[in-house]
Amino acid sequence: MQPIVILGTGLAGYTVARELRKLDTATPLMLVTRDDGSFYSKPVLSNALAQKKAASQIALNSAADMTRQLQAHIHTNLAVNAIDVAARTVTTENGPTLAYGQLVLALGADPIRVPLAGDAADGVLSVNDLGDYARFRAALDGKRRVLLLGAGLIGCEFANDLRASDFDVEVVDPAPQPLGRLLPPKAAAFLRAGLEGIGVRFHLGTAAQAVNHAGNGLRIQLANGTTVESDLVLSAIGLKARTALAQAAGLKVNRGIVTDSFLQTSAEHVYALGDCAEVAGHNLPFVMPIMQAARALAKTLAGTPTAVQYPAMPVVVKTPACPTVVSPPPPGVDGQWTEDVASDGVRALFRDVAGKLRGFALVGAATKDKQALTQEIPALL
Repeated sequence: MQPIVILGTGLAGYTVARELRKLDTATPLMLVTRDDGSFYSKPVLSNALAQKKAASQIALNSAADMTRQLQAHIHTNLAVNAIDVAARTVTTENGPTLAYGQLVLALGADPIRVPLAGDAADGVLSVNDLGDYARFRAALDGKRRVLLLGAGLIGCEFANDLRASDFDVEVVDPAPQPLGRLLPPKAAAFLRAGLEGIGVRFHLGTAAQAVNHAGNGLRIQLANGTTVESDLVLSAIGLKARTALAQAAGLKVNRGIVTDSFLQTSAEHVYALGDCAEVAGHNLPFVMPIMQAARALAKTLAGTPTAVQYPAMPVVVKTPACPTVVSPPPPGVDGQWTEDVASDGVRALFRDVAGKLRGFALVGAATKDKQALTQEIPALL
């Protein structure tokens, strides 16, 4: 019996494996990862500083632990070079060629990096995995000032976390507001005020152009002519799905590896989920969609084809300085936001042209309405 092979040991890969083993303990299972195979929750990385967690404390299980739990073979520190969908094989770098019965792509995503000039541009950090977090923690030692590139979800979470850890924090983003893709204007303004209230300084409507060494620190030149002094620059601009391996294998890709609602790619016996996947037109790099997809795919792999279902899945932004929950309206839905501003929060609702609630954004005290509003929104898929 050919094994089920999973490429990737992040939340998506390991959750599929765990869910599969609840249903099928007999089929051989193999996982391949280019890192050490530790199991950890990636969302923890953007609020671990204030909890004073080292990288070693974030990892919940080692690859050896996961091997025992999953009754699987886990190849660690092994890169994959190619997939042959006709031969049903995976070629690894300086390692074995692996045959599969069914293949799962849980490859994740890479940080988006913008081109920067300057003699310190190569030193700009990003945090996308446990190894990155360890390097970031080491780089912070003895530093006081951090400049963040990006005021999106991860940028705002890191800004809050760094301020809670008593670092001086400045945030640069070309958008006119934080969480520009998720929040309507008044909700975004309330979040900004909450973060500014703990000392975060924003440079919005502009971008970093150059990062240069300046004495013992760094000097960052912004497009609007402003110069900012800092000790460290962290890029949190966003993520881009890892699609190169799939594309080279002839699979259909768009914003992610394209799958149907059963998580099947354009090739038979090959599936994808998580940050690397575009599932029935949806690219949702969040925990709840990954969990929904993993449970459905496990049933399919175990012999019961099951389509993933996406209910309304609000995203909780980890900004304790200003609690924020958002359930973005689906792309392409015509409608408009209405925002109810109070002294202690903003309740923003997105209704389509028929008046049906399709999304919401809650900041401050308005987050208490999360559960009731979630029940009003129709399923996404």
